[in-house]
Amino acid sequence: MKPIDFVGIYRAESGKIIASLTLWAKDLELAEDAMQEAYEQALLQWPQKGLPQSPASWLHTVAKRKVIDRIRQLSSRRKPDTLVQLEQHYSADDAAEDETNYAIPDERLRLIFTCCHPALNSSAQVALTLRTLCGLSVREISRAFLTSEKTMLQRITRAKRKIRDAGIPYEVPDQEHLTERLNAVLSVIYLVFNESFNAYEGQTLSRKDLAREAIRLASILKELMPLPEVTGLLCLLQLSDARTPARSSESESYIPLEKQDRKLWDKSQIEEAKTLLIATLAKGNSGPYQIQAAISALHATAPSWEETDWAQICLLYENLYALNPSPVTKLNQLVAVAQTGKVELAYKEVLNLDNQLADYQPYHAVKANFECRLERFDEAKSSYRQAISKTQNGGERDFLLKQLATIG
Repeated sequence: MKPIDFVGIYRAESGKIIASLTLWAKDLELAEDAMQEAYEQALLQWPQKGLPQSPASWLHTVAKRKVIDRIRQLSSRRKPDTLVQLEQHYSADDAAEDETNYAIPDERLRLIFTCCHPALNSSAQVALTLRTLCGLSVREISRAFLTSEKTMLQRITRAKRKIRDAGIPYEVPDQEHLTERLNAVLSVIYLVFNESFNAYEGQTLSRKDLAREAIRLASILKELMPLPEVTGLLCLLQLSDARTPARSSESESYIPLEKQDRKLWDKSQIEEAKTLLIATLAKGNSGPYQIQAAISALHATAPSWEETDWAQICLLYENLYALNPSPVTKLNQLVAVAQTGKVELAYKEVLNLDNQLADYQPYHAVKANFECRLERFDEAKSSYRQAISKTQNGGERDFLLKQLATIG
């Protein structure tokens, strides 16, 4: 019997199931617990009985039953009509574990808006949604926020507690309140894609399932709210995703942008995103996602790394930093500055980011690259070793080890 990829199934399906159960039962923690119990039951039964025709539907059915059982146990704390209503939804067709060919409503985008409640601060909104609905681990989320796993776990736990104690309802806000939650929702989708584009653990550099999910959510959001920044985010994801086929090969697990075979890029996807982006930028008042998309478009349409319009990219990063003065934005800006020939200037400014980006692997890799170009080889060796120590991705580690080996 072929081994069952339990982890892969959980990561691919848990977010959709939890979202569906939460909006059905109006209780996130109950939905999470039910999903976990259903998964544990699958771990016991599937190796003996075989993989169901639809693992997601099987998990959804069992988790629904767990929710009903738990609500019955807590019936004194629930309104009687709530239990009756839920039990009516739990139809006879859903009850049989082997009847697994029914559709699970995909409520993730709706629940992302629900979790991005203004009563929670923005980082808590994003972290909670990434953990619960998008299947990212605490480690992956802490990396995205440049903080420790312990701090991130505490932040997610506090967010859940606040939702429970404040009685925040799990319901989609009306149209007039959607806009106030939009920035957090965009952040969630962006970070989901970022994690797919820079997979933290394992030997594969990209997790295509996360990329597809992020692009799907961005596309739905654009239909729901066709605003310039929403469109900018969709274009950014499409442009980045179009370059994925060239990021690795049979012989190289990681190929940096400057050495990629541009013939492998998805030209139709690039052209589609570029056309949409030009129309969006023409409306003026560009936000961070539109600017990042414009930077990505310059990379995607340049004939080569050397022929990239680095001066224009520097200006775009300057505008982006004015809107979002983060150390990561500054680091990316300095890479572009170095490409205009000002390596010494860029290196001096990179050193000023050490306190803020000491645990950020790309910072040490960029620093090492600058040091090699300035022939500061002993320092470059040290920086490459730091970068290697900060990555858990096999492809990135192999590439960094090769870079280190080239300087002896």
